[in-house]
Parts: sequence; C-alpha cells; structure tokens
Amino acid sequence: MCEGGPVNEDWEERTAAAWATFDDCAEEDAADFRAVIDSLVAELPAASPIGPFEQACAWDSTGHPDKAVPLYREALARGLGGYRGRRTRIQLASSLRNLGKPEEGVDLLGPELVAPSDELDDAVRACLALCLADLGREREGLALVIGALAPHLPRYQRSMANYARLLVEPG
Repeated sequence: MCEGGPVNEDWEERTAAAWATFDDCAEEDAADFRAVIDSLVAELPAASPIGPFEQACAWDSTGHPDKAVPLYREALARGLGGYRGRRTRIQLASSLRNLGKPEEGVDLLGPELVAPSDELDDAVRACLALCLADLGREREGLALVIGALAPHLPRYQRSMANYARLLVEPG
C-alpha cells in the first residue's frame, strides 16, 4: 500500500522505469511519453490521487504547466499526502510561477517551511525563492537560498546561516 491508495511495487517500478526514459525522449516524442504515463495511470483505482499527480508531472515535464496545474490541484483535492503530496506542492508552485502567478506559489510553499523535514527541503526553498524574486522580494529569496546552502558547505555554515538571517531581519 502506498500513500494515496493501493499501488503495488510492480506498478511503482514500471512508473519509475518510464520516468527514467524521459531525459532520452525527443521533444516530438512528448505525446508518446504522456501516453505511457496515461496507460500506467489507467491501472490505478479511479479515485486515486496518484493518477492526476503522475499526469500533471508528465504535462509539466513536457512543457505544459497550464495543463499540469489543474491535475496537481486535483491530486491534492483527492488527498495526496506524504512525499508525493510535498512534491505536488513544489511542482504546482513552480508551474504557477511559470504561468505568472508567483503569489500563489508563495502561499502554497510557505507552510512547507515548517513541515516535517525531508530531502525536499532545499527544493521547497529554491522554488519559494524564485516565487519571491518574481514578486520583487529578492532579499527574502536570497535568504532562503543561502540558508539552504549553508549546511552543505565544508566551512562557514554558521556565518552563512547568520548572513541569511540578517538579510531579512528588520533594522
């Protein structure tokens, strides 16, 4: 059982294998790639939130954020949570930004800053920083990016974390 409904390991492996081929797909093969994802989604229960998530990813990855946004929203409305839910919020925020709606991206990702930590933390901060920059809030975005980078540095972690904090502290 996987979050969002019953998905067996074979389905997960076949889906991962399909996505592993994506970088080798030519632009003219985008519709074929989406058809592969659609065929995998057709195997899921009709109400599964994983289906619209996978389809949104396929549309988004093939350059159609406008078609991805409603599918991301549907996945969340159906209750997609956990790791895929967090990925959905990051990707939805990115798509909204690309469609000229960065303020919606900020609203979506703000709560993710205090969500339980996982390997997506830096992606949350990077995407949020881009949304903030599009809104003219570059210092806040830079603070997020430097704060995310600081723990990965071989030295100066404390200094960089303090500089990030000082970028947005009043006075």
